[in-house]
Amino acid sequence: MRSFQVLILGILLWSAETLAANPVVEMKTSVGAVRIELYADKAPKTVVNFLQYVKDGFYNGLVFHRVIDGFMIQGGGHYPDLREKKGDRPPIENEAGNGLKNDAGTITMARTSNPHSATAQFFINVADNAFLNFRDASPAGFGYAVFGRVTQGTEVVMRIARTPTGPGGPFPKDVPQQPVIIESITLISDK
Repeated sequence: MRSFQVLILGILLWSAETLAANPVVEMKTSVGAVRIELYADKAPKTVVNFLQYVKDGFYNGLVFHRVIDGFMIQGGGHYPDLREKKGDRPPIENEAGNGLKNDAGTITMARTSNPHSATAQFFINVADNAFLNFRDASPAGFGYAVFGRVTQGTEVVMRIARTPTGPGGPFPKDVPQQPVIIESITLISDK
């Protein structure tokens, strides 16, 4: 019985250590706050890239510019007037083959049709989007790199997802009619 207790204690300590190893950020938006655990253990290059943008204050004052209820909310690249703010760091290697899935509540890098074109934009899945998962290393099968999960504020994410949308700026549809502003993203715990 004693060895079983030691084993259980060891598993609990290992789990706590593993969770503590991943940084957590808080995203304050105009409709509430969201906390996100970043999977530095599974998507190290993506997390380093995202955290550099966070530390630079890049996201502060930008909006969620593309919102599709039942799919995802996308931000990190446009001002409230929908002018584009391009990432000032080079594109990163796509880490979609890390075993993480585009399930509801995960945060993922946005990109162009080039699998390795992600810079600053991200989206939060509001549904399980298996069609975005890595299938193979071809351009069509590469998928989108998940690098974290919402741990608090799911109701805020869903509130954003249900925001009425329409055309705006250069976009023919899916733009929130009332801007949803990313007031700040800050690192609240680090490894």
